[in-house]
Amino acid sequence: MPLVFRESASYCVPMYDENAFPQADEQPIRMPAVPVLVTHVRSCAWLSADGEIETLSLKEGARRLSTSEVPVLVLHALATARRLRCGPFPRLDLLELFAFVRPAQFCLPTPRGLADVLGLTEPTSLEDEVETLREACLMLFKELRQKSTKELQTMAWAMKAGGWSWGQLVLSALGAEGGDAPHSGALLRSLQIWHKLKEWVESAPPPPPGHLPVEPVEARAKLDQLLGAGAEERIEQKDYAASICEAFQAPNAAGEPAMALVEAGTGVGKTLGYIAPASVWAKKNQGAVWISTYTRNLQRQLDGELDKLFEDPKEKKRKVVIRKGRENYFCLLNFEEAVSRLRLRGDDAPALGLMARWALASRDGDMIGGDFPSWLKELLGARLTVDMTDTRGECVYSSCSHYSKCFIEKTVRRSRRAELVVANHALVMIQAALGGMEEALLPTRYVFDEGHHVFDAADKAFSAHLSGQEGADLRRWLLGAEESSRSRARGLKARIDDLVTGREMEEALDAVLHHARILPGPSWHQRISGGEPMGPFEDFLRRMRQQVYARDNNSDSPLSLECGIEQPVEGLLEAADRLRNALDKIRSPLQRLIKGMMALMDEEADELDSASRQRVEATCASLDRRGVQQVLAWMSMLDSLFNETPPEFVDWYSVDRIDGRDMDVGMHRHWVDPTLPFVEEVVEKSHGVGITSATLCDGSGDRDADWKVAAARTGVSHLAKPAIMHEVKSPFDYPKQTRVYIVDDVRKDNLDQIASAYRELFLAAGGGGLGLFTAVNRLRAVYQKVAEPLDRVGIQLLAQHMDGMDIGTLIDIFRGEKSSCLLGTDAVRDGVDVPGDSLHLIVFDRVPWPRPTILHKARKRSFPGRSYDEMIARLRLKQAFGRLVRRKSDRGVFVMLDRQTPTRMLGAFPEGVEVIRTGLADTIKGVHEFLDVK
Repeated sequence: MPLVFRESASYCVPMYDENAFPQADEQPIRMPAVPVLVTHVRSCAWLSADGEIETLSLKEGARRLSTSEVPVLVLHALATARRLRCGPFPRLDLLELFAFVRPAQFCLPTPRGLADVLGLTEPTSLEDEVETLREACLMLFKELRQKSTKELQTMAWAMKAGGWSWGQLVLSALGAEGGDAPHSGALLRSLQIWHKLKEWVESAPPPPPGHLPVEPVEARAKLDQLLGAGAEERIEQKDYAASICEAFQAPNAAGEPAMALVEAGTGVGKTLGYIAPASVWAKKNQGAVWISTYTRNLQRQLDGELDKLFEDPKEKKRKVVIRKGRENYFCLLNFEEAVSRLRLRGDDAPALGLMARWALASRDGDMIGGDFPSWLKELLGARLTVDMTDTRGECVYSSCSHYSKCFIEKTVRRSRRAELVVANHALVMIQAALGGMEEALLPTRYVFDEGHHVFDAADKAFSAHLSGQEGADLRRWLLGAEESSRSRARGLKARIDDLVTGREMEEALDAVLHHARILPGPSWHQRISGGEPMGPFEDFLRRMRQQVYARDNNSDSPLSLECGIEQPVEGLLEAADRLRNALDKIRSPLQRLIKGMMALMDEEADELDSASRQRVEATCASLDRRGVQQVLAWMSMLDSLFNETPPEFVDWYSVDRIDGRDMDVGMHRHWVDPTLPFVEEVVEKSHGVGITSATLCDGSGDRDADWKVAAARTGVSHLAKPAIMHEVKSPFDYPKQTRVYIVDDVRKDNLDQIASAYRELFLAAGGGGLGLFTAVNRLRAVYQKVAEPLDRVGIQLLAQHMDGMDIGTLIDIFRGEKSSCLLGTDAVRDGVDVPGDSLHLIVFDRVPWPRPTILHKARKRSFPGRSYDEMIARLRLKQAFGRLVRRKSDRGVFVMLDRQTPTRMLGAFPEGVEVIRTGLADTIKGVHEFLDVK
């Protein structure tokens, strides 16, 4: 069947001849004769097609959009529509053009960000910004002409045929506007980028690493080399590099790794401090050191720091790998299926063209925190962007036609021969616990940066959830897309049919698929809330939901609800028993299927090539991890309803809600102390581990007690051999560089007073303010009250959950726009690394006490009295305060708007920092004077 795109919806856009960039012997590059629009919080600028600039109200801007006969040139259409409070509109989004011309390149989605990356004059007013968009458009067209090839022209034709608003203009810039469109086969082939990617080559597994230690003198020498001649002498950094060497000593007994627990204050230079001994160990022992982080931001920072270790980019590519889970990488098979559906959905062509351009330019296919611009997901939607990853665990491994070009497989193989692998806590824990890597290939040396998050990461990695969403995901993984679903999910049969057809295993596969239909199916939410469940799983969900609504006193709240498992409501135990029996009928054939596939490797050992053997092994591991182990965990949880929950666990029921809407219902099981499995599965199987952070100790005032807390939160207190614990003080002069204010005349329960305080404090600081909130509804209320007053004086207010952008994009803008302020919750507190000229004021709405959940209550029992709550709150304050000063020239102010802040919380701040309890007026004056705002 020939490719048939929908009727082209590309706009017929007139163009200015007088703005042409003449090219020798070629058609001129011309500016589209369309209006340009830039919006701010309370007004917008409109540059008409004939060059007249007007400043309009948002209401008038929305009206102009609705009546425009041609598309409007904008930057980030979703954010523009959000500010104008309007729906989709005909537009030319410059971010789409930028992504086409410069794929896999970073650009802040703001006029200033675009000007910076293109080398244009920085705009200083709203009027300048609309001119900047127009200049940027012309510059990108000129650059596009220089890159013009037949292949690029054909791809542009394909995108134009799918209705791309830029199609006609891009073809003109490429010098291809006047010719005939290529035939449908050529259009389709232009998007089949898998033919253009290089294959990876399999190599023999590396030998095991040696055991030569790293001495402090070696680490110091390597650090000097990394810093280069003339670098500032930092004694603290050298002391830190020496102390982390303990993690690179040879172990003396099995299960007793060399262990270093090092707290290093902000400004010590931790990253180069541990890169130095890690690189020495890797080279001496011909093995890999895995450096694990919690946030994407630190992964990106590490990637940049490693440029100092390897000046040659090719050498760095060989020896350094950024490693993440499969769900982070672009899947070529998913992309091929999306391209094949163009026969039915031709309007997907523009998004697929942009994705093709990115995939060909990407360093490693990483879509989550890599070189994929997060704003593309916002503009194009998740379905054709981040959903192209293997989010559902449906990889078919070597049976995939793209296996030899697969991004994740290439990354996995590179990591086996790398010297330094930069990963994240979740991946490290999951692969160690669930067999995500062959035992012989597991790393023997780790450095966990952001070590204060080890507890939380382990809590997520080693927990179990018997919920509607988890059950529906397992059903989709086993059965694939069903008739009533739009999902493109491939089921188990599609993934392994060629391996089992005609063999005894086929009967086991059929049994698995038959019994999997007891799992929650499409529309399960509606059925259980309406009292009409289908099957034992949905019936159990309905009974759990009934118990939660009956027992949680906050059922009228829009927040999530929970209750204990004791004293079950009528019918719940019977439903649990039926579900357990039904789950066992899935488990049994799954185990037979795994056994049969493993036997296949023995029976056909002389016929299976390496790739096929790896496929069988990976499939069996996946069946065990995603199927058998998950079902066994659920059955164990159900058993506890008839007996008792083991003392090391805590179980409860919940209804997860967003803005009052039920999103999931489930039973949850967490370790009371999740560092126990972390130590057993990761630490004790290694030869050496370093755990480091600026906030390992909470600042209670008793240093011995603080180190006990640090040992407990990281799990090293469970080790047979004690860890070496070391502290390296920050080089910053905090008493001189910072101030702390506790405002004692603002009522934290009065949002008008809170909003006024944020407004005046941000004004006093001249921007550069980070507002942290303990609840999203409070953040939203404050944003609505202060955004316009700040905009009047040129301070842009960014906000999590308010702008049409993800948190990573917001932080990037906050870092780049020096006069902006940002409102956020915990994710912002942990993910911000911003220099002092962009961040010099932090305002907390209230003491960040932990939420009193059932899980928190169980953990609190293992700590004396109120100390557990205070520890968590102090650590959160300490982490936030650490964002303030990143250089010796920085100055910063920390403000707490909670007059009930206990004195015992002040240990979160460095010794000697002045803490002033005073009224709001004096605080505002103090902020203004201390920061010396002009």
